[in-house]
Amino acid sequence: MSPVRVIVVPCYNEAARIELPRFSAFFDAGVQLLFVNDGSTDDTGSLLAALVAKHPGQARLHSLARNSGKAEAVRHGLNEALAHGATIVGYTDADLATPPPEMLRVLDSVQGTVQVALGSRVALLGRRIERSPRRHYLGRVFATAASLALGVRVYDTQCGAKAFLVTDGLRDALARPFASRWAFDVELLERLLRSSKDLGMLPSDVVEVPLHEWRDVRGSKLSATAMLKAGLDLASIGVGRALRRP
Repeated sequence: MSPVRVIVVPCYNEAARIELPRFSAFFDAGVQLLFVNDGSTDDTGSLLAALVAKHPGQARLHSLARNSGKAEAVRHGLNEALAHGATIVGYTDADLATPPPEMLRVLDSVQGTVQVALGSRVALLGRRIERSPRRHYLGRVFATAASLALGVRVYDTQCGAKAFLVTDGLRDALARPFASRWAFDVELLERLLRSSKDLGMLPSDVVEVPLHEWRDVRGSKLSATAMLKAGLDLASIGVGRALRRP
């Protein structure tokens, strides 16, 4: 039986910049999309509803009554996908900073022993990683802190392109809201690694997939304040892991 692959797309006030025709690449690859309208106050909901109506069976819309933040939008979306029989799930940003072909590569990496695949923005010759110097260096500091919090080396936890094999460990990790609003990607990975003893998730089951292309999109909601809050969230995750250590 072919895997049921679903990508969650969290959306909050994206009407001015979402490029809906670009999402057709996922449909062409046999991947379903689950859009989560996170209490948008603009025309995002109606735009997404129109797209879903054009692609029955390939796209669905899950609407939250009020804005809950990206962390909860992603968690709700992933749980919704699991409830409808998905066997491989992922999430990506509504602005498609990670182009569809790249997100599909991340999704395709979940096979064999790989349970988690993380898109990684490594700026090498021959690749098009368009990222401002400020965001790049902030990202390197954040990645170092994330590695310390997790106790494993990771290059890029904050790229909005991730995929997961549906397992009992994933279901358990998504069962309750994230404590972190700004570093939920790290918290999700920490929950998965923490459950390894009982549910089979090991650091070796996680791979980072270097992206060939990624670009900063104008209108991103990332700010210096958000990075500071994410740093505080990381500290909380690291302390929690240390306290649970036998």
